[in-house]
Amino acid sequence: MLEQKWKILKSGTDIRGVASEGAPGQEINLTGEAVRAIAGAFALWLSQKTGKQPAQLKLAVGRDSRLSGPRIRDAVVSALSKAGIQVLDCGLASTPAMFMTTVDLECDGSIQITASHHPFYRNGLKFFTSGGGLEGTDIEQLLYMAQAGEQPPAAQGGCVIPTDYMQQYAAGLRRLIVQGVDGTDKPLQGFHIVVDAGNGAGGFYASQVLQPLGADISGSQFLQPDGRFPNHIPNPEDETAMASVCAATVKAKADLGVIFDTDVDRAGAVDDKGREINRNRLVAMASAIALEGHPGGTVVTDSITSDGLKQFIEKQLGGVHHRFKRGYKNVINEAIRLNQEGIDCPLAIETSGHAALRENYFLDDGAYLITKIIIKMACLRREGRTLEDLIATLAEPVEAKELRFAILEKDFAACGNRVLAQLEAYAAQQPGWKLADDSREGVRVSIPQAQGWFLLRLSVHDPIMPLNVESDIAGGVQEILSQLAGFFQQVEGLDTTVLFG
Repeated sequence: MLEQKWKILKSGTDIRGVASEGAPGQEINLTGEAVRAIAGAFALWLSQKTGKQPAQLKLAVGRDSRLSGPRIRDAVVSALSKAGIQVLDCGLASTPAMFMTTVDLECDGSIQITASHHPFYRNGLKFFTSGGGLEGTDIEQLLYMAQAGEQPPAAQGGCVIPTDYMQQYAAGLRRLIVQGVDGTDKPLQGFHIVVDAGNGAGGFYASQVLQPLGADISGSQFLQPDGRFPNHIPNPEDETAMASVCAATVKAKADLGVIFDTDVDRAGAVDDKGREINRNRLVAMASAIALEGHPGGTVVTDSITSDGLKQFIEKQLGGVHHRFKRGYKNVINEAIRLNQEGIDCPLAIETSGHAALRENYFLDDGAYLITKIIIKMACLRREGRTLEDLIATLAEPVEAKELRFAILEKDFAACGNRVLAQLEAYAAQQPGWKLADDSREGVRVSIPQAQGWFLLRLSVHDPIMPLNVESDIAGGVQEILSQLAGFFQQVEGLDTTVLFG
């Protein structure tokens, strides 16, 4: 059984912990000792998977802009090089780029030091092989190995090679744009694009991708790495962050605004009028692009996408909308599974901004998604059209709300599943309520009289039950919540204060 000091470091398919001082009540648990043990465990695990001796491995290591990044990099590199491993130190890098080192540089694996959009004092580790990111079960195995002190033997020949892979990665994105637009050296001449990197690792996209292709990037903001994130949270889901890039786009009179999260595996966008291309709108746009050339293709999304999006994908685009569980890795794995079954599925995308295209190794890469959007924008301009035209028929809800109920029982999964079973039985007895026939997570119910729906689900990792509600009429969300009140009044094990006050 995992001891608490190791168990607390597991966050789904990542390692995450407190890595810097400065947050009241938060003690550093992602120590150098822990990092060295986990990095060594990964090397040993990878050795077993590849059949190579640890000293025969080549691994790449990168980091985002967090203040603790250099310290953790030193611990990782120390553990690997002592085992005789060749380490490519990629410095400041995006998470998707670190996966791509297994393709372009033929690395056996890679490690990215990041905690995504989490606060400055946290950090973590993401692991890749040529087959993609590790699964949650793999992370658990690494932690068991670290706890047991299972490490590769010391060996001679280990070395650390400074490697500017981001230059090569950016060149690949530039080639994609050149080939996708018109084949000229400056295909973005005449386009004005604002980039907001949130002081994370995404600033390269403005200076190394867009500007060399002729784009005007004036008005771009927070491109310089700063692990304190002094301007806003680098997170496309954050309202303050989105408001900031919307304002910057309008002020610059740009054609497009782009925002990345800290490690660039997620993105959002803004049109020339300052309107967000985010959540359902981003899913709709990515679907329109991905389904070109794939008539009847399937798009896998997470469970909280709107009814309007489903209608857009299926009725406007002629595709199939496959709702699945929350969690970007769940969505990606489901898309891979469908393709293995012979179902044409070119896109897996979560409303958080994680988007993975089959043509790009089903890698969730914010920069790749934005690159595809920019190519489409340039091609549409030649037709006298805009990106907004692409999703003009998307029906969007008038109201939307999310409530999060804390689970009070120790066995939160058992409690959550019990509540879901009770809700499903309750919903079946309510006049006019219709249980969704395509829900693969939680309980989703349409309420026609309120022209909306709700979804209650169990959080993937936390003792929380999120409730998402949408309606196509003003006052519809409150009507749905009022109808749900009778159920939540009789439920045990949940803190329903957010509903009843």
